[in-house]
Amino acid sequence: MSAKIITFGCRLNTFESAAIGQKLEQCDRNIVVVNTCAVTGEAERQCRQAIRKARREHPDAFLVVTGCAAQVHPELYAKMPEVDRVLGNREKLDPAAFAPQSPDLAVSDIDAPAGFESVEPVSFDGRCRAFIQIQQGCDNHCTFCIIPQARGKSVYLGADKILHYARVLVDKGFCEIGLTGVDITDYPEFAGLVAGLTKVDGLKRLRLGSLDPACVRGDLIALFGETDVLQPHLHLSAQAGDDLVLKRMARRHTREDIIRLCERVRAVRPDVVFGADFIAGFPTETEAMFRNTLDLVETANITHLHVFPYSERSGTPAAKKPQVPVQTRKERAARLREKGESLLFDYMRGKMGQTAVVLCETERKGLCEHYLPVRLDRDCAAGQIVRARLTGMRDGVFEGSVL
Repeated sequence: MSAKIITFGCRLNTFESAAIGQKLEQCDRNIVVVNTCAVTGEAERQCRQAIRKARREHPDAFLVVTGCAAQVHPELYAKMPEVDRVLGNREKLDPAAFAPQSPDLAVSDIDAPAGFESVEPVSFDGRCRAFIQIQQGCDNHCTFCIIPQARGKSVYLGADKILHYARVLVDKGFCEIGLTGVDITDYPEFAGLVAGLTKVDGLKRLRLGSLDPACVRGDLIALFGETDVLQPHLHLSAQAGDDLVLKRMARRHTREDIIRLCERVRAVRPDVVFGADFIAGFPTETEAMFRNTLDLVETANITHLHVFPYSERSGTPAAKKPQVPVQTRKERAARLREKGESLLFDYMRGKMGQTAVVLCETERKGLCEHYLPVRLDRDCAAGQIVRARLTGMRDGVFEGSVL
């Protein structure tokens, strides 16, 4: 008997899928779990497509749909003939919810009060990097976002337990850990938690998940200049580079906040690189507003872009605003991706001849400190950290010669 997990969406879903796989290791029947994403309409379409494909490929398996899309639209997925059971985000980490006698539709009210107990995953599908979920939910209610309906209010895991999990993962051989959650910068005393993790014996590399620019404080910035354990790559939840668009999104930062944040981090860690999420074609966005976003990406030199054409989410305030034509959204997203690809190409070209520190994940491929893949010229053991001279680049991947 086996359990197959199909994952869509964010690192938090990746973390939770690992936990589900751990809990189903001893299952007594063939189960397929589709852990869905609801961040965009396109994400949901891909989830439904994957469900149909999974049923075709595993006709005799017990097929469970869970995750954010299942939490928000449980009836829709329950009506799909391919689906045997639908579980909400709270239910999916309960092994009893997968038992044969359990209800085939179990999705609790995500807004009901609840504590937060994360899980201790032991397997990351062969990866040499691990994640710790430190937080769940979001209290911000951006006008475009459906995630609060899928994840509920912000709750936190205790710092002592987070540090315990880090030590456990290091003991298991993981030398890089990433912090994940819906809104990790909402964590109380976040910089203190990060500082404590950088001091865990044996932990070589610590990465932070997506950061809200409005909540990155001076004490966290200072840490980037104080320890090499904290990796020089930050991913920002920017969303736009025009102040009026940001206001209409109900974001808490401005364009200048992003520029100033990048400058402050570079002042203490000159080699740091930045990534960011951006939405193209948000309701009411004009061409001039969009060009402000293009200009922000270049001004702040943001090289690792995640770009999404705006997608209406039913029940959100943005869905009621005047909409930008779908084709325009797609064209702007393509232009923004092209800008990001150009900046990334220039960045990578500028690294030629320099030395990177690479965490090997397969025999000849790993991830450098700046969150870019490196193809190595010789075999290295998975989990080994090596220094490599960057000798070439192709399709967003460095080529490196192990020193």
